Amino acid sequence: MEKNRNYFIAIALSVVIVLAWQFLYMNPRIEQQRRAEEARQAQQQTTQQQAPAAAPGAAVEGAPPASSPQTAATATREESIAKTQRVAIDTNAIAGSINLTGARFDDIRLKGYHETVDDSSPIITLFSPSDTKDGYFTELGYVAAQEVGGVPGPTTVWTLASGDKLTETTPVTLTYTNSKGVVFSRTVSIDEHYMISVTDKVENPGQAAISLATYGRVTRNNKPAIPPVFVIHEGFLGVSGKDGSLTEEKYKDVEEAPVTVAKATGGWLGITDKYWAAAIVPPQTTPFETRYSHITGNQPSYQADFKSDTMTVEPGQSIELKSLVFAGAKEVPLVDRYETEYSIPKFDLLIDWGWFYFITKPMFKMMDFFFRYFGNFGVAILLTTIVVKALFFPLASKQYASMANMKRVQPKMEELKAKHGDDRMAMQQAMMQLYKEEKINPVAGCWPMLLQIPVFFALYKVIYVTIEMRHAPFFGWIHDLSAPDPTSLFNLFGLLPYDVPHFLMIGVWPLVMGITMFLQMRMNPTPPDPTQAMIFTWMPLIFTFMLASFPAGLVIYWAWNNTLSISQQAVIMKRHGAKIELFDNLKGLFKRKPVQSK
Repeated sequence: MEKNRNYFIAIALSVVIVLAWQFLYMNPRIEQQRRAEEARQAQQQTTQQQAPAAAPGAAVEGAPPASSPQTAATATREESIAKTQRVAIDTNAIAGSINLTGARFDDIRLKGYHETVDDSSPIITLFSPSDTKDGYFTELGYVAAQEVGGVPGPTTVWTLASGDKLTETTPVTLTYTNSKGVVFSRTVSIDEHYMISVTDKVENPGQAAISLATYGRVTRNNKPAIPPVFVIHEGFLGVSGKDGSLTEEKYKDVEEAPVTVAKATGGWLGITDKYWAAAIVPPQTTPFETRYSHITGNQPSYQADFKSDTMTVEPGQSIELKSLVFAGAKEVPLVDRYETEYSIPKFDLLIDWGWFYFITKPMFKMMDFFFRYFGNFGVAILLTTIVVKALFFPLASKQYASMANMKRVQPKMEELKAKHGDDRMAMQQAMMQLYKEEKINPVAGCWPMLLQIPVFFALYKVIYVTIEMRHAPFFGWIHDLSAPDPTSLFNLFGLLPYDVPHFLMIGVWPLVMGITMFLQMRMNPTPPDPTQAMIFTWMPLIFTFMLASFPAGLVIYWAWNNTLSISQQAVIMKRHGAKIELFDNLKGLFKRKPVQSK
């Protein structure tokens, strides 16, 4: 019994340490990030004076070429867009334009997503021109020897040959003919969401063969204003080879040294944020090398690029190349569909499912299934919790049955303690014999708890990572399941006219969670050891403060899971004839202790 109890205490203390790290380290960091984001948004609403930007490409032999150097500062995004020739993009999901200089995708806004839960707030801006502070773009081009003539690159001005606006039903075609008569044409089409298809054709009307290679890059001038938290990867991302492994590189690692991925055929590369991503799928039949780098200068930038093997176009012949550009929200069903539809290897890893991928993704699919029927992700979380509890019911039954059996033999264990006194060896042997006679496994109650820990972290990952949870409402005051409960006990949930510090934002749902955790722990006898009893008493309060900063969806899950566990434990223990200690423990809290006479 003592070993079993100590095992539980070790688990509890481990969780407390993790949550203390969240409370003492992560919470101040989150608050700092929130202030940084507010400052960034305020800055975007005012005129920004820019320093001349360095070319966002590196002068490396054989690497993708640098874009044209910026010789004048650009004040705003709007001014930068207005001074260049462009082709408009207008779909149900995207608003923006293609810059004919470089045929660059550098103006993309996402119609379906707003900066805040208020639908009147600005829509999300993903791409911006390179000569703005928050420049972020995707570009495809060519690299060739001088004898080929000029090939399309960052400074090439393409001609609009057909189409006047890129929509779901109307592609556009761009052309460029170099000094040697080589004709480059590019047909751009887009689906109803975020996938852009680029079909390049190179025609060689000359008398000699030409050799050239393709390149592509995703470049951004600044990393996100809000640094990523430990549960999610933000930065460089890619898969090399049709059956290759995932490459994840953080901004800070690439700042120290560029990362080059070995040449392979097939795959993709890009840059990912928490909810948004930009990725290039190069032609899947030609080998290419991938590089992730940080370019320093007047305007530092971060770049994910590729360069293909050299291809030859014979005289009078042509070649055709197909590439894809993803620029948008990482919606799970959509990303999965693209992986299948376009045969993009492991494209679903664009979403950071984490170590427990095999649990996290199925759990999301279950939630998404319930959401499609009930239209509320909060309800989907509650129903998913019921399914998870049902799946774990056999294990939970064994756990509570073990606890009931331990209670049943408690009097015999007390007799053994009285009999053997301080002889710990004899005591242990007698207890093991008792367990054997009563057919009790003292650690049987621990395994179900340990097995459910990955499920908890998988659910945390789902709620924190998936864009479907972003700005998803529940009921009442919960307008965003991915954000903490916005209410606080310390201003009477908004009745008093003042704000409270971040660490005192103890909302309604964290309180409900703390109460259910308190009741669940009171289902068992209070440990006789004073230290254990103190942990037993204070843990619900500690968890209430710790989880207050967690996403509301996770706190709702925990509170509902505790409620189901209390009911489940009561039924199982009653079935095994074990006494339910809840009411006696609650009475004991309010019973006045006798005053000891001196």
